[in-house]
Amino acid sequence: MGRLLRWWRILRPPRTIRPTKEGWWFLFATLGLGFAAINTGNNLLYLLLSMLLGTIVVSGILSEQCLRRLRLYRAAPREIFAGTPAAIGCLLHNGKRVLASYSLIVELPPPAGGALRRFFAPKLDAGQQRLFSWEETFPRRGRHRLPAVRVMTRFPFGLFLKATHPMALDEFLVFPAVRPLTPEDVRDLGGAGGEREPRPGRGTDLYNLREYRWGDDPRLIHWKSTAKSGAVMVRELEAEAALSVRLVLEDPPVAVDADRLEADISWAASLAAHLIGQGSQVELTGTGLFVPLGSGSAQLRRILEALALYEPLPLTPLITPSPSSSPPRGGEGRVRGARRRGGTAPSLREIRIPLGARRAA
Repeated sequence: MGRLLRWWRILRPPRTIRPTKEGWWFLFATLGLGFAAINTGNNLLYLLLSMLLGTIVVSGILSEQCLRRLRLYRAAPREIFAGTPAAIGCLLHNGKRVLASYSLIVELPPPAGGALRRFFAPKLDAGQQRLFSWEETFPRRGRHRLPAVRVMTRFPFGLFLKATHPMALDEFLVFPAVRPLTPEDVRDLGGAGGEREPRPGRGTDLYNLREYRWGDDPRLIHWKSTAKSGAVMVRELEAEAALSVRLVLEDPPVAVDADRLEADISWAASLAAHLIGQGSQVELTGTGLFVPLGSGSAQLRRILEALALYEPLPLTPLITPSPSSSPPRGGEGRVRGARRRGGTAPSLREIRIPLGARRAA
């Protein structure tokens, strides 16, 4: 095994090298000078030839020193949404302890129909790192990986372009597109308010009338009751409880259009973002998918991650269950089971999202 690895390193060196335009002229001049020295036997020509050959050797040693112990890392924001431009980058780190690297070029393969991206760092000291960033728009959700990146250098004389083999960067997750809901969508959800609870709080509906206590808001004084009773009476408002919502992803048809599927998943993500932004608790469920009930930014991130990785499972032939059989695997059977298990939990408002039914955005 060691011999095979050694031969593999010999046959596939860690660097690629090619002459630049000036390097080709330099090689032709060296070759011509070598022929002239051999034909004439002139010692001065041999001296010049040895200097040119020594320049090539020195160039190879110094350029190799520049590319040694260089590392590339992915740099991306914590949240990337499909269809939204995001600042993506790579971090170039010089892992050498003493020596610096010079004239570094970071090259990214061009995207489909795009131009080649190149970034230049004139000097990278030992232990230093440099961030190169650009704008990228991902049309689809899911896991993405940037094209393999190469690091090149023309140091020291600009005669040869030495490059590393393409280095792959870590993949990252792209969330579904999240868009603001229209007034019609919000109206279908029953508005921004939640279900009322029979307890005092900071709502809008009247809960009770009581005597004024120090610290009460004077704007809550009920003047009619005050005039009748002779004591200062204030309005006590009813608390508003946030909605508890279960989002159910229904299985798409077999030949579902990819754009329609993406539009529906984007709609589910937008709905979850709106509800959590209003302070609601949201649960996500579907075939092969379940995110427990929760609220806040952490819950929204869990839902977005689940939707970003969601892939519809292949449908099995429909079999009519017997009366004694258990509920089917679909989202409806799981929802009913959750209701039976959570007898003491508050009731969830269920919103079903049929995948593949909406028009592509």
